[in-house]
Amino acid sequence: MDLPTPIRTYFTALPPQDAAAFAAAFAPDAIVYDEGRTHRGPEDICVWWQAAYATYRHRAEPLDLAEGAGKTVVRARVSGDFPGSPAVLRFTFGLAGARITDLEIGA
Repeated sequence: MDLPTPIRTYFTALPPQDAAAFAAAFAPDAIVYDEGRTHRGPEDICVWWQAAYATYRHRAEPLDLAEGAGKTVVRARVSGDFPGSPAVLRFTFGLAGARITDLEIGA
């Protein structure tokens, strides 16, 4: 599957060594919605990402990609240290140029 560059970075980056590349994949005003919380801007998003990894030690394996309504939706199998692992989650990305503008993660 050929993922757009910022989405590929999202799925392949590992904390903490890839934090700069991960943050650079997001637009300055990007927003991430996950587990009922909102994270704004690359710095806040990077802090959320690193904290989530430290807690869950998760990995996401993209399964398929669909485009529609101006969004790119990737279904991925997520495994890690959490109840119900592995789980298939939907990652709905908004993109502008080579950056992620918004991301919503859900079942």
